[in-house]
Amino acid sequence: MDYKDYYKILGVNRKASADDIRKVYRKLAMQHHPDKNPGDKKAEDKFKEINEAYQVLSDDQKRARYDQLGSAYSNFRTSGGRPGDFQWDDWFQQNAGQRGNVNDMFNGGGSAGFSDFFRTIFGEAMRSSVRSQAAQGTGYQQEVQISFQEAYEGTTRQLQTNGRKLQVRIPAGVKTGSKVRVAGAGPEGLDLYLVIRVEDQDRFERDGYDLTTTSAVSIFTLILGGEADVDTPAGKVKLSIPAGTQTDQVFRLAGRGMPLLKKANAKGDLFVKLKVQVPKYLSSKQRELIEEASRIKF
Repeated sequence: MDYKDYYKILGVNRKASADDIRKVYRKLAMQHHPDKNPGDKKAEDKFKEINEAYQVLSDDQKRARYDQLGSAYSNFRTSGGRPGDFQWDDWFQQNAGQRGNVNDMFNGGGSAGFSDFFRTIFGEAMRSSVRSQAAQGTGYQQEVQISFQEAYEGTTRQLQTNGRKLQVRIPAGVKTGSKVRVAGAGPEGLDLYLVIRVEDQDRFERDGYDLTTTSAVSIFTLILGGEADVDTPAGKVKLSIPAGTQTDQVFRLAGRGMPLLKKANAKGDLFVKLKVQVPKYLSSKQRELIEEASRIKF
């Protein structure tokens, strides 16, 4: 059995923080995800490999056990040992770590995508973890990343579990940390919970189901009044601006925020903060009129 260097697979330093590991994993997972590389077996294998590495390095207990093994294996190789000669059984006995077979977790294991190396080291720990989750009624969790627009509109993800493909609906209005339950789709018949992570974006700031955005408006519109185009998650809308509106003034657009979970057709509000947009260039006539206006006392 070959030793797998999970740090090398993710391209991170052995002292990398959990946050650094998570960021690298998300980038690689998006790059090699089967949905983005349909029919590409190499991309699929790479996706499984980086997922396996993340399963270990993102878990403090698994990472500590893996690092312990890595130190022993490194010492063995430094002393001149050949990879195929490492005594795996001796290491397990010396470290009182139980190994087990996790094939039953995934109806034979082929669809799970875990290597023999992973199964040998973490087999029993994985099974114990799954049983513990079952006892607590928490199920099995898997992180899923979606865009802000997908969170607003709702989306779907195709999952392959226990040898079957499932099309899972992620409802509109979810936020980072929301969980979508897929009954019986996890190992050993547990429920699978998709833990949602919404990608960062610059257009809108979210507070529950309410959104806040900033919109640049011509200084002439603020002075004289008029209409301005304002971005919303559903597209641009016209905002009526009264004469004499001040910069940084906030307008509330009711029902233009995020959809409320489990409440059809209900949405939060969108708050629009206005910023003055000063023209860079003026015609001679415009400059003349503005200079004349500036000489008039209010």
